[in-house]
Amino acid sequence: MQRKEFKFSPMTFANIIIIVFLVGAIVSPFTGTCSNTADFKINADGKNPLETDSSVAKTLEVQKAFRKIYKEVNPAVVRIETESIVKMRHPFFSDPHLRRHFGIPDQQRRQGLGSGFVISKDGYIVTNQHVVNRVDKITVKFSNGKSANAQIIGSDPTSDLALLKVEGPGKLQLHAVYLGDSDKTEVGDFAIAIGNPFGLSSTFTSGVISSKGQDVESKDGVPRIQTDAPINPGNSGGPLLNIKGEVIGINQMIFSQSGGSNGIGFAIPINYAKEIIQKLKTGKSIKPGYIGIKLIPNPTDRQLEELNIKGKVGLLVGSVSLGSPAFKAGMRAYDFITHIEGKPANNFSQLKSLVVQKGAGKIITLKFIRLKELKTVKIKIGEYRES
Repeated sequence: MQRKEFKFSPMTFANIIIIVFLVGAIVSPFTGTCSNTADFKINADGKNPLETDSSVAKTLEVQKAFRKIYKEVNPAVVRIETESIVKMRHPFFSDPHLRRHFGIPDQQRRQGLGSGFVISKDGYIVTNQHVVNRVDKITVKFSNGKSANAQIIGSDPTSDLALLKVEGPGKLQLHAVYLGDSDKTEVGDFAIAIGNPFGLSSTFTSGVISSKGQDVESKDGVPRIQTDAPINPGNSGGPLLNIKGEVIGINQMIFSQSGGSNGIGFAIPINYAKEIIQKLKTGKSIKPGYIGIKLIPNPTDRQLEELNIKGKVGLLVGSVSLGSPAFKAGMRAYDFITHIEGKPANNFSQLKSLVVQKGAGKIITLKFIRLKELKTVKIKIGEYRES
C-alpha cells in the first residue's frame, strides 16, 4: 500500500493559528468564570431595606388584596368560544357544479372568542350580545379546565347584553360572582378586569375608574363607565370589578385606532344591566324605553351658579331631542331634575334604569327646577328605534 504524504503550505499554518486563537478566546471566558464561581456575588450585601419600609408594607397590602380578588373571582369568569357556519358568496362561480369541480366550498366555519361570568350556581352566565350573536354553537370553558355547551336564554342588541345557561350545572360545581353597586363608584376608584384578551385565558388587569357617565353613543343611551384598566378584544362580556371583587360593570368596548388597548375602555354599569338580565331570565320581551333626555355628567360650578342650583342634588339636562316624549311633555335643556318617581335624583343611571325597567308605554314622573321654580311633569315613555 502506497503511503501518502500531506504537505502544509504557509497559508494552511496561518489558518490553523487563527482557529486556535479563536477557540481559545471563546473558551477562556467560560473556564475563567467557572474557576472563580465562589468569588462572584450576584446579590447586594445585607438585608433589603425595603422589606421593613412602612410605605412598601402598605402597598403590599394592596397587592395581597389583588391576589385574593383574582383567586376568588377568576373561577367565576369563563371563556366563551363560538362557532358559526357562514354561506360563502362566489360572484365569479355562481354555478354550484362549477364550484364543486374546482373544490370551492359553499360554507365556511367561523370561530369567535369572548368572556363572561357566572351569576348563579344553577348555570346562568352573562356576556355581551355581540359575542354570541348569530352563532350556531357556544362552548363555555372554565378556569378549572371543565367545559360545557351553552344555549342563549335571551339577548338584547340595544343594551348589548346576553344571558346564557350551561348544560349540567351541578356537575360543573359553578362559582358565582358578587354584584356590586355601580352608582357608588367614583372616579379614581380601583378597577379590575378579568377575561380572555386575544385568546389568553384568565388574564387580570387593573387600573382606575377614569370617568362615570360617558356618553359613547350607545344604542340604549345609557352612559358607560370608563376605565384605564387594559381591555382588549376577547375581554368583551367579562366583569369589571371594584376593590372588593364585586362586579360593577360588564366590559363592552374599547376606544382604539390600533385594535389594542389605549387605556380607554368602557363597561356597561351593572345596576342598569341587572334590569335587563332579570327580563331576559323571565323571558320578557324587551322594548327599549326612550324619553329623549341627555344629561350633563359633571356640570361645572359656574353652570350651577348661573342656574341658581349650586349645592342642590340632582341631574342637569344637557339636551332634549325634538319630538321626543320628554320634549312633548315640556322639558327643555338646563332643567334640573330633583326627583324621579318621588325619590331624590342623585345618580346618572337611576333615570336610565328606571326608564328601562318601566318600558315603553308606561308613565314616569319627574320633578325639576327651571328658573327657580319647581315643576312636575309626567312623561309617557316611548320605544327606542334606530334611526
